[in-house]
Parts: sequence; structure tokens; C-alpha cells
Amino acid sequence: MVKILFVCHGNICRSTMAQYVMEDLVRKAGLEDQFYIDSAATATDEIGNPVHHGTRRKLREMGVPCGEHRARQLTQRDYETFDWLIGMDEANLRDMRRMLGDDPQGKLHLLLDFTGRPGSIADPWYTGDFDATWRDVLEGCQGLLKKLRQN
Repeated sequence: MVKILFVCHGNICRSTMAQYVMEDLVRKAGLEDQFYIDSAATATDEIGNPVHHGTRRKLREMGVPCGEHRARQLTQRDYETFDWLIGMDEANLRDMRRMLGDDPQGKLHLLLDFTGRPGSIADPWYTGDFDATWRDVLEGCQGLLKKLRQN
């Protein structure tokens, strides 16, 4: 089983969008029994809060089911549990390294590294632009799934 954890600052916008998009892609590919997908935060700001209404609205608009995830913080146990820990931007990756220590198994990545345009996932918390975040997340998740299916 492939275990993927998506990580952003608060775990209510980008990482939850990635979680549900990836679950949808995996389900549509008939691979849901081969994956475990979750998301987490690097900060404590939103712990216990539900998926942001803008993320929920965009997922609904695109026909992607959105569950009842509640924000939680990344833990050391996550490094041991998950095969892939995927940050949304460089600040997330820096915080993940700070929280988890070294990355001896090479599990830490950025989502857009699996596309032809590496960089940061647009952060709708600051821009309010959930469309841009959707495009980035979808492209990143499609690239990640493609890579995993090739392995």
C-alpha cells in the first residue's frame, strides 16, 4: 500500500484539497485499495478546524467528494508511517524538515515537483483564488499518480 501525506501550513486549504483530489484520482483509476491518503499541518493555528469553505466549494464545483477531515499537526510518527510526505511550498518543506529532522529515506517532496513546472502551490488563504489552487493541485496530483503508477 502506498501511503501519502499532503502537508501545508494550516491543513484546511491546500493540503486538504490535494488529499481529496488524489483520493478522487485514485478511485477513478480503480486503485483505492492500494493507497492511503491523508493531510496535515505544520502549524497549530487551525488544529481541529474543518476543511475551508472555499476548498469545499471548489471541490464540489469540480465534482470531487470532500470528507470531514479536521486539521491536525504533522508528527514524527507520520514520517515513519507515510511513504510520501508532500509539501505545498518551500516554507512547508522547511517546516517539515525542522519538525521531522533529517530526511534519510527521501520522503519529503513538493507537489509541483511531479510536474513540468516545479514551484509552489498557489495559497488561497492569502489570494482567495481557489481556481489557481485547484489547477496547481490537480496537475501536481496527476503527476504524482503518474510517477507512482510507473514505479
